[in-house]
Amino acid sequence: MTSPTLLNGLAKVAGDYDAVFCDIWGVIHNGRQHFPPAYEALKRFKAEHGPVILISNSPRPQADLISQLASLGIFDEGFSDVISSGDATREYLRQFAPRGPCWRIGPPRDDVLYKGIDLDLSGKPETATFISCTGPFDDENDTLEQYQHAFTIAAQRKIVMICANPDKVVQRGDRIIMCAGSLADLYASLGGPVIMAGKPYPPIYDLCYASLEKLAGKSIAKTRILAIGDGLPTDVLGANAQGLDLVFIAAGIHAMEATDDSGKLDPLRLKSLLDIQMAHARYVADALRW
Repeated sequence: MTSPTLLNGLAKVAGDYDAVFCDIWGVIHNGRQHFPPAYEALKRFKAEHGPVILISNSPRPQADLISQLASLGIFDEGFSDVISSGDATREYLRQFAPRGPCWRIGPPRDDVLYKGIDLDLSGKPETATFISCTGPFDDENDTLEQYQHAFTIAAQRKIVMICANPDKVVQRGDRIIMCAGSLADLYASLGGPVIMAGKPYPPIYDLCYASLEKLAGKSIAKTRILAIGDGLPTDVLGANAQGLDLVFIAAGIHAMEATDDSGKLDPLRLKSLLDIQMAHARYVADALRW
């Protein structure tokens, strides 16, 4: 496939687009602090070119995610709307709730996902009628092996797992943390059925298009929407499936695979990384800046 064009700043291509769909974690913050150049780039695009929709695989609903962004110094001068996989997940939870008990997998901080939905969260691997997975119970310390036994029981019963965050890993500060997507992959490998709510799957993009049309007051052609993200299995493959041009921020969670020993983007390594997944990106950058 054609190698992506190295992009040193969003300003060089901003005029070619009327809207941006931008990933959050790893692109504009790392869970500890926001990245000022990235935030500035989004503010400039919004002010000078068009709507910026932040699209996240966070299991948190929109309101909670906006509060989290504010705590990191990111406010709506840098975005027009926020769409999360948590929003898409809540729609699935409403559909599945009448089935019976749900086995909730995830840390207590994600419980906001269930607020206002009539759910029985008493389910266990042996008794649940479906699973809601937002991530490991303890993402700082848990390993996949700890879930093998319980997942085997649930998978044998063929109960559906709703995965609220298809991301497999995320960068938190200087650490790589396991996400719900890794748990969903394990469950699927054991024969368990999985529904993915976020990127790269269509439901979350459908929410983005609906929001963009409302913001712009008209339908925006996909050729005029620029996606930005750092995750190959989620952001890149999602943009490819939607037919969107993409800026691949390749020096984030894929830095070991896409950079040389000095930390610079390596064109050959980058092309190999994309080719293995049969993926492509219009542009590549080490970080988002204006």
